[in-house]
Amino acid sequence: MTQYSQAVPIAPTLDSHLQNTNDLYGDKLAALDGDIGHIKDFYFDDNIWVIRYAIADTAAWLSGRLVLLSPHAFGKLDQYEKTLHINLRKMQVQDSPSIESHKPVSRQYEVEYFRYYGWPAYWAGDAMWGMGGYPLIVPPSKAEMEAQRTYYHRDDKHLQSTREVMGYPIEAKDGKIGRVAGFLFDDRSWAIRDLVVEAGHWYSGKEIRIPVGSVELISYKDTKVVVDLSMADIQRTAEHGLAIPVVAEHIAKHSHV
Repeated sequence: MTQYSQAVPIAPTLDSHLQNTNDLYGDKLAALDGDIGHIKDFYFDDNIWVIRYAIADTAAWLSGRLVLLSPHAFGKLDQYEKTLHINLRKMQVQDSPSIESHKPVSRQYEVEYFRYYGWPAYWAGDAMWGMGGYPLIVPPSKAEMEAQRTYYHRDDKHLQSTREVMGYPIEAKDGKIGRVAGFLFDDRSWAIRDLVVEAGHWYSGKEIRIPVGSVELISYKDTKVVVDLSMADIQRTAEHGLAIPVVAEHIAKHSHV
């Protein structure tokens, strides 16, 4: 395994750019000319470990219609106002392709989506965001358009809901160690760094972070996450006394770090 295979406790301070997806559900979405709803969910790529879309519930504005918003459009994440600013106008969002919450996102839909906004497709190229490590708004290249045609009829099996995985049991090499309580991601690149896990009674119900490099499998059929760690690997972190109990005060404290 790599140097990222060791589970680590949640320390009192975190990287200022790390956010927990669990803290953003319900946050307001503000377009350039008014509010458009709130964050209902995220779709993440469980192969590359990056958030691909925020799912926006447009509430009364569009009669509760759900729309996808790509990090290509994300502006400032205001932690104090609990608002994610979107660099789009309401009319652009209103006229964008809509999704059906009970169906998977097809590649055909994504092609239409990126074509509508004129953004580069993330599957063109081998980097996190296609041709680069960060979502940048640039016109799609000929290679990207060719990739769109190639993948037109394929569903992206690696695109999954963060809320769906919430609560999945975590299986270590020698037993269950807790449940998924969130995803820590970098709010600049929207790359997921760690799973947040509520440990079981064997670890006093404390909260730990498991780097995504330790995840061997997410089984959506069996609703579980398998990691390449033993319980002893995780218990060693308790010797340092740094793990934080999962209590409301802790969750509130870290929701804006």
